[in-house]
Amino acid sequence: MTQKLQVVQVRSGAGRVPSQRLTLKGLGLRGPHSSVVVDNTPSFRGMIKKVLHLVKVETVDVGEHDV
Repeated sequence: MTQKLQVVQVRSGAGRVPSQRLTLKGLGLRGPHSSVVVDNTPSFRGMIKKVLHLVKVETVDVGEHDV
């Protein structure tokens, strides 16, 4: 089993600095209440840290057959 991160956008990116809006887009988030599951890697954790005030993060266990 591998651990992944489920990221849910809870606040809008409107009115934020462009780098934060681009980070949300890079994570695959399209607006409030959208969610994505990403790998638990340093690059994704860094992106999440940049927009932590706009998202909610949970760890999810994924088996090999679920991928």
